[in-house]
Amino acid sequence: MNARIAVVEDEEALSVILRYNLEAEGYAVDTIMRGDEAEIRLKEEVPDLLILDWMLPGLSGVELCRRLRARPETERLPILMLTARGEESERVRGLSVGADDYVVKPFSTPELLARVRAMLRRANPQKLSAVLSAGDIDLDRETHRVRRAGREIKLGPTEFKLMEFFLQAPGRVFSREQLLDGVWGRDIYVDERTVDVHVGRLRKAINRGRQRDPIRTVRGAGYALDEQFAASVPAKAGRASAAAATPAPARDI
Repeated sequence: MNARIAVVEDEEALSVILRYNLEAEGYAVDTIMRGDEAEIRLKEEVPDLLILDWMLPGLSGVELCRRLRARPETERLPILMLTARGEESERVRGLSVGADDYVVKPFSTPELLARVRAMLRRANPQKLSAVLSAGDIDLDRETHRVRRAGREIKLGPTEFKLMEFFLQAPGRVFSREQLLDGVWGRDIYVDERTVDVHVGRLRKAINRGRQRDPIRTVRGAGYALDEQFAASVPAKAGRASAAAATPAPARDI
């Protein structure tokens, strides 16, 4: 089960960016624009981690943090404070009311994601699963191996990242541009047609004979991991053979 993160941020553009990057990491994300609304929703359901802006309409992030720490249900909720206030006294104030970490705007997205991972690892290590699964496909992040119905699949580094990216959000359609950003990174220039080439290589590697193609092409939009495939239950024999399979060295290309 992926970790669920609540983002309380009233700046819409930043909220969208945070949601996109967190979902690309495989998290389930709820976005809230007001502090008073966040207080109500957090009483209904507690997330695994809260990213909280300092200045919010309705109720400030500092006051919301103080109230959350006073409730038994949320006293241990990991809270990352996100704000434009960078003075030492303000950072101390944020931490004194119960925030676990503090990031000042403008911030580095990779750094924020690293802080989120570290906080979740400390609070809920079981949420950061090393294995992603969909249908009869298993991807192990630690050993860098992929198996389908017990058969080990040899993938190059880029195809492995593509498979991991798709497995993090079954059913979601990613444009070629989004795949370029998520797999290759924003700092590397790659033609969008390169995405088609690597998706083709991935399909060739994971599909054998009459096996169902788990990757769906959405004309004019991009690619997605078929949510019906992801929800399908693999045969027991396939799982058993996966457990008994002898690991083989990964191949780099």
